[in-house]
Amino acid sequence: MSTIFTRRHVFAVVAATAATCAVTHAYAQGVFKLGLVAEMSGPFADFGRQMQAGIRLYQKQHGDTVAGRKVVVVTKDVGGPNPELAKRLATELLVRDKVHALTGFGFTPNALSVAPLATQAKVPMLVMNAAASGLTSKSPYMLRTSFSYESIVPPIAQWAYKQGVRKAYVLVADYAPGHDAEAAFIKAFTALGGEVVGNVRTPVSTVDFAPYMQRIKDTGPQALFTFVNAGDVSPALMKEFRAKGLDQAGIRLIGTGDIVLESAIPAIADRGLGVVTSYPYSVQHDSALNHSFIKGMAEIEPQLKPTIMAASAYDAMAALYGALRARNGKASGTELMDSFKGLEWESPRGHVKLDPQTRDIVQINYIRKYEAISGGFGNVEFASVKP
Repeated sequence: MSTIFTRRHVFAVVAATAATCAVTHAYAQGVFKLGLVAEMSGPFADFGRQMQAGIRLYQKQHGDTVAGRKVVVVTKDVGGPNPELAKRLATELLVRDKVHALTGFGFTPNALSVAPLATQAKVPMLVMNAAASGLTSKSPYMLRTSFSYESIVPPIAQWAYKQGVRKAYVLVADYAPGHDAEAAFIKAFTALGGEVVGNVRTPVSTVDFAPYMQRIKDTGPQALFTFVNAGDVSPALMKEFRAKGLDQAGIRLIGTGDIVLESAIPAIADRGLGVVTSYPYSVQHDSALNHSFIKGMAEIEPQLKPTIMAASAYDAMAALYGALRARNGKASGTELMDSFKGLEWESPRGHVKLDPQTRDIVQINYIRKYEAISGGFGNVEFASVKP
């Protein structure tokens, strides 16, 4: 297959494939192919490893066959935020590999580029991480098992205000999720009477936060709200926050759970102490299922520290198995989407369900504090916000 596709060619090929394979995809018993588009290499390789491990763990615990269908995963490496490559890989999965559903998508731009293909081919698209607000509205065949920033940011703004914070600065990564987090924080914080004294957007992969931190310190806020990705980025932010003495100046660091993602904790170490974040999952979540999940992850990937991405992948499989079971293994993409709507199950993060209208996940959100725990550091939940 050519590595260059025009938009018209992509849609024509996908449409033709969907038409000729409709009966096969809808009702053939046997293998159900799931196409995983994930970051398997580069600075965000942990994203893909997390997703793969979550999938493998679910199948280890629940089997690789459901309602007579053996579920097989076909993986493609997108490397990072690369919408053109994501579109090409998704096309290969649909046309050459003839997958019955797509999943993965660590970054919003990648998910957005593939959404029209899922719609054209009438193939379910299970998003495991991309968190831009309103993402599932881009295709009636898309659902999401991670979260959106419009739902997880307001609780941290409200918590900060209750703690006496009246002036805040906002720093976010300069792409759609960062813009969403920025807008959600400003809206929630100012609605309470708080003042945003400054804001800045930084390159997605930057590790040079020194000039930003000096500017923020000079502005003199009581708190810095931030959203950046893990990998090498959030540890670099934490390092400069301390190096420039923002903590010594009385500035509290708050944000979304991305800045203290479990995979970044070894690099963050004690620089993260006291950071308060809002997120729907923590390894420290105290439930029998989460304990089982953590133990199982350690057996599958001993060197991998589970994050929300592994939990989201685990839950995407739970949703897929639930939908296939509801249809006795026989379903077209449209019928599977009907089965996804309103589906509920118990997750390592707590009880979750898919909103029947938006097909987005509905879940409890947690306020957590980065603390020293036995064996290292962790995000300890101390408050919860129900949907």
